[in-house]
Amino acid sequence: MINREWHLLSRPVGWPKPEDFALVETEVATPGEGRVLVRNKYLSVDPYMRGRMSDAKSYVAPFELGKVMQGGAVGEVVESNAEGIAVGDHLLHFFGWREYAVVDPKTAVKVDPEAAPLSTYLGVLGMTGLTAYAGLLRVGAFKEGDAVFVSGAAGAVGSQVGQIAKLKGASRVIGSAGSDEKVKLLVEEYGFDAAFNYKNGPVGRQLREAAPDGVDVYFDNVGGDHLEAAIGSLNQGGRIAICGMISVYNNTEPAPGPRNLARLIQTRGRIEGFLVGDHYDLQPEFVQEVGPWVASGQLKYRETVVEGIENNLEAFLGVLRGDNTGKMIVKL
Repeated sequence: MINREWHLLSRPVGWPKPEDFALVETEVATPGEGRVLVRNKYLSVDPYMRGRMSDAKSYVAPFELGKVMQGGAVGEVVESNAEGIAVGDHLLHFFGWREYAVVDPKTAVKVDPEAAPLSTYLGVLGMTGLTAYAGLLRVGAFKEGDAVFVSGAAGAVGSQVGQIAKLKGASRVIGSAGSDEKVKLLVEEYGFDAAFNYKNGPVGRQLREAAPDGVDVYFDNVGGDHLEAAIGSLNQGGRIAICGMISVYNNTEPAPGPRNLARLIQTRGRIEGFLVGDHYDLQPEFVQEVGPWVASGQLKYRETVVEGIENNLEAFLGVLRGDNTGKMIVKL
């Protein structure tokens, strides 16, 4: 059998270009002892993958040149040499960007397609969901009555942050997004109290209009002018959780920092970056609390689905452009 997989050929400078990648055909490998062969059904593409395409020192090893890339995936076991894993079982693992993967079940999680659609284990019930939960509640130290601002709020993480805040008793939830259609979605479907299109004017001004009493928690997915605006509107004792800074991922020169950091002295504000991998101890609590919200429809989610492994790269570039509403998924 033939396996198609995406390889990184060269490290992108600025925006990734198609020639930096190649869709390569290989033979499907046979799983050894203790391994299983998974036919991937859904693949995840996420902003953090842009960082792994660079060889700069980071929290995770860069993708190797000339080798298949990695990412979240969920698929069906088609061959098993591992005890406790049967053909027909479904696994969540991190060997995406390919059609077939040999997986050590110890590094994977068995998931139930009857309990929830398989794609949700890559999004609302997966890593992105836990990122929203841990970032808001633990890192952002959210408490009932807080006013919350979320950038990139129509994305997979941001949309959950805002909804969880509302379900937990936020006094006001404000989101920013990159189109009027997404702004409408935030207010009408996700229940945000206010939202604005950051392309329609200065972020600082629009945030002040949407949150005249300031914000207590800012969940940052964008960085840049959004971070500076949030610092400017931060209330005393405010917290900023840095999840991502998609606005600077493709910069070829260092981006200038916020010009108003001194305001943190006045507000006694706190900025803290985080990685979801440091908070997997919250996984059981997350599933227990968020699972019923999803099942009941209290917590809504969207997916942008792209068909075919051949379109995996374009789906990833779409995430960087902000084309997606909710989680970007590639369906094989």
